[in-house]
Amino acid sequence: MFQLTNGNKLKIAALYFLIFYIGTAGAQNNYEIQVYASPTQPAGSSMFELHSNYTFSGSTQTVDGVIPSNHSLHETLEITTGITPVFETGVYLFTNYTPGYGYQVVGAHIRPRVMAPADWGLPFGLSLSVEIGYQKPDYANDTWDMEIRPIIDKQWGNFYACINPTFGISLKSEYNNAVPTFEPNVKLSYNVFKNAALGVEYYGDMGAVNQLDPGPEQNHALFLAYDLQNNEKWELNIGAGFGLTPATDPFLVKIIIGRKVKWK
Repeated sequence: MFQLTNGNKLKIAALYFLIFYIGTAGAQNNYEIQVYASPTQPAGSSMFELHSNYTFSGSTQTVDGVIPSNHSLHETLEITTGITPVFETGVYLFTNYTPGYGYQVVGAHIRPRVMAPADWGLPFGLSLSVEIGYQKPDYANDTWDMEIRPIIDKQWGNFYACINPTFGISLKSEYNNAVPTFEPNVKLSYNVFKNAALGVEYYGDMGAVNQLDPGPEQNHALFLAYDLQNNEKWELNIGAGFGLTPATDPFLVKIIIGRKVKWK
């Protein structure tokens, strides 16, 4: 049985310190609906991803200066490059199309991430990403924000579990202060075929950590998801999401398509 020795505790503390020293990060706002797995992109390679999601049923009124989400198409280009065996950097370009408002380039983010090395001997995957960036005020009530996302996952045979206990921090906003908000993400899936996994994904936003929002004002969404497995070149994630509270968009669909490229 694995025991968390003082040496391993120091290694984990060092990992967290390194991430906080490197930088910090931003909220999803329906632009990248994804539960992150712990492995980083291999050194000398890149992943080109297109995140697309469409809100079939969403808000119909402007809220805190943000235009309605009903019938909005969000598309995000993400490029993630492995720098070392345990460190990667990702960049994002956010776009949006909403009827009556046209097509807009909404903003951009950068996201460094570091992973616990295999020789630490941890019984689970562990990494930490930070993300920082800008979004236009018509499309997000935080124009500058950051996200701190620990990632913990584990594979047991065909069953996979992952949790991202994420914290979002507003850096510039007319509506929010800088108190971190708790935004947990969870993924559970099972390999039903050699190259296919089915599962559920949960996305939440419970409000400020020092005073959580009342239940109806929190955001909770549950997605039924499919993942392509065991493919060295392509990534595919498809999901249908359902809002569980009045504050959450009632119904969305998402597709993530990725292409892996080796430079070395």
